[in-house]
Amino acid sequence: MNIEVDAVLQREASGLPRYTSYPPANHFVAGVGPQMLEPLLAATRKATSVSVYVHIPYCDRMCWFCGCHTKQTRQYEPVARYIDSLVREIGLWREKLGTRPKLSALHFGGGSPSLLRQAEWQKINQALRETFNFLENAEIAVELDPSDSTPDLIASLTAIGLTRASIGVQDFDPVVQAAINRPQSFASTLQLVNELRAAGVKSLNIDALYGLPLQTEQRFRRTLEKVEVLKPDRIALFGYAHVPWLKAHQRLINEADLPNSRERFDHAEIGREILTAAGYLAIGLDHFARPNDTLAMAAAKGRLVRNFQGYTTDEADVRLGLGPSAIGQFPDGFVQNEVATGQYARMVEQGQLPLSRGLAISREDQMYGYIISRLMCDFQFSFLDVADRFGAYSVAAIQLAKALAATELPDLCAVVGGKFFVKPGARPFVRLVASKFDQWLTRGQRQYSKVV
Repeated sequence: MNIEVDAVLQREASGLPRYTSYPPANHFVAGVGPQMLEPLLAATRKATSVSVYVHIPYCDRMCWFCGCHTKQTRQYEPVARYIDSLVREIGLWREKLGTRPKLSALHFGGGSPSLLRQAEWQKINQALRETFNFLENAEIAVELDPSDSTPDLIASLTAIGLTRASIGVQDFDPVVQAAINRPQSFASTLQLVNELRAAGVKSLNIDALYGLPLQTEQRFRRTLEKVEVLKPDRIALFGYAHVPWLKAHQRLINEADLPNSRERFDHAEIGREILTAAGYLAIGLDHFARPNDTLAMAAAKGRLVRNFQGYTTDEADVRLGLGPSAIGQFPDGFVQNEVATGQYARMVEQGQLPLSRGLAISREDQMYGYIISRLMCDFQFSFLDVADRFGAYSVAAIQLAKALAATELPDLCAVVGGKFFVKPGARPFVRLVASKFDQWLTRGQRQYSKVV
């Protein structure tokens, strides 16, 4: 790699967005959500297909590394009450839409969806199928914690038509696990993998993290060796985002134990080397997939998508978010549900869709969002493609791209044959390159996670 890594890391030492959306969610405006309802309904009614994200904001333990909107509960009653509110929200969407949109993808995240019991899974499944027309090949994905796994859980997931399970691992080393309050044995994880395979689940994903406290090269290598034994179809190798100003529980992590920026970079590169040597294809910034996996095939065809769930094959025209903090997306903007679980439940009880924050986006925003998305997915974009899609708006973007390649970032990017691309050796720094197209980056004082 002909790049001064340490020098590049210092260019944006304060961090950058992860670009799972553009503009990033911290630009959403309070009170705008309700104003976006009618255009969102209109877009949903005419969409070729929609995808749905369902948020479960409860865990039976609080992992200190977690950046999600969730809370710990030792009682099941609050969870059951929440599911009743969620079912009411789904019913409100059914009333507002007046039609059953075609559903191509459904993702349950959290929190810990795996702590739900069979009765709650049945309620959610019935409500969703009354509201949406599930396509025959719809992907149904659930995030799972092996510590919650029971025979009833596997039966419940089979009953809702689960096609892909995402299992959180983070790190298998007990020292690292203690530093993040995430005890999880390899044996329990392997058992869950075997049970899911036996139940006929088609695709398994493992989530692992680099950049964790007390994580050394040796410990990280051992974790990835164990991940290989699980033989997942996909692996998401995320960099831990230390944002204690947003997530107070992350203050329980000793910052002195965190690897520095160069160590994070080296761990990410080690992960890439190990996983590609094991036969996985590198997908985007931080995902890996077997060559016959649909994610790898989408990447090969230039149809990879990046959204709030990371890299995906989800090409739906509209994404609806259900549950507190869940985000919806459509061509003209974003909406986000009320974050506080209690207030969310009160709004739903009053017959009100719990939309809170939101953001309407311009045609220029759509263009820069498209460019950033293609860079994050393909590490390149075509000038002709952008010009065809966005007309006169493309002139400024193309000029910017040429200037970046010629003067500002010649070590990281180039222009060849009418295409702007991130150089192969510079791909770990794609967020830095993408940020140069971010017209919102300097609007207000905001903090972000590390670049790598």
